[in-house]
Formats: sequence, C-alpha cells, structure tokens
Amino acid sequence: MLRALRRFLGTGVPVIGVNFGRVGFLAAFEEEALEEGVGRVFSGDYDVVELPVLEVEASGGRWRAVNDVVITSSSLGRMIELGWAIGGEDLGSLPCDGLICSTPSGSTAYNLSNGGPVLVWGLDAMAVTFVAPHSLQARPLVVPRGRELTVTNRTADVDAAVLVDGHRIGDLESGEHAAVRLAEARSLLATLPESTFFSRYGRTFAS
Repeated sequence: MLRALRRFLGTGVPVIGVNFGRVGFLAAFEEEALEEGVGRVFSGDYDVVELPVLEVEASGGRWRAVNDVVITSSSLGRMIELGWAIGGEDLGSLPCDGLICSTPSGSTAYNLSNGGPVLVWGLDAMAVTFVAPHSLQARPLVVPRGRELTVTNRTADVDAAVLVDGHRIGDLESGEHAAVRLAEARSLLATLPESTFFSRYGRTFAS
C-alpha cells in the first residue's frame, strides 16, 4: 500500500487496497470480497480520501513519507538524546529510544503502538510521539499544517538513524538535525462508500 501510494503521488490516480494480511487498516475490503470489490471500483462505486503527506529534509536530501518519519538510535539498545522544536520554538531535549512523526494514515501504525494519538482522516495535521521517553512528562503532540518539526541529535557518541516509511535514508551525527513538515502533495486513498474510517476503526481496534 505504501509503495503504491508513493508511486502515484501527484498523478491524480487513487489507490485502493485489498487486505491479504492481518490488520490492513488502509485496505477497503478483504481477500474473499476481491471479485465483488474490484467490480464495484471499475463501475465507479468508490470514494476518494485525500491524506496529508510528510516531507523531511535530512542528510543533504529531501524525501516524502506517506506514513511516518522515525528518528531512532543507530545502535541497537543505545538510548539517544533528541532536541526538538516546533515552528522554530525550542521545546528542550529528551533521552529516548526515538521519535515518530506520523500522518493521519500513519497514525494507526507505529505511532499507535507507542501510545500516540489516532488522527481521523480529514485532519490536516501530523502527530509527534516519543518512543520510550525517559520522562514522565513526555506526551504526544498533534501539530497543524504550517508548523515545522525540527529534531536535533544531541547525543555525543551515537548517531541517530532517519527512517522514511520504514526505510533508512541516512543518519544524523551529533549536532545534526532533520526538519519534518506537511508536504503540498497528498496521497489519494480509494475506498468503498461503506468502508469509512470509523467502521474500520471499530472493526480493527475497538472490537
């Protein structure tokens, strides 16, 4: 799903998913309904949901993420210290295992498993959630469009790995930073009319 959504960013082509696995939150229908579902799609019986996409600048490059940008320790088992700022306002630093910045579509993935908030489709925002923070005060934050997140590696002897939709795209050495913001592009998710966000949420998480 993520590869397809990235592949068709900016083309106006929506992507519809079939769940062949276990969770499949982005999928519109299950494997056993494949024939009927595809028939309905080709007859025009579907809706399209526009979902925000992230843009990250790090390690001299720029990437887009459909689900999330994760900054974590490059050394397994080593805690790192990350400084963070929103919209240029410094929010201090925190020892942790990492930080997740997710889109609404990504909020039900790694972000949710770390206690982050679920962002309902339609929200133009990103969620910022720390992974195993060494603090009782660290809380997830929902950030609207127009406010950039800056994350700085303040660990003296450990690099911070930057992952975009699960793929490592570079490292931040001590003192280096990554900037994450909501991009202009949006991913287009096709869905059957009855397969709404809340019907999926109830089926997947609330039952």
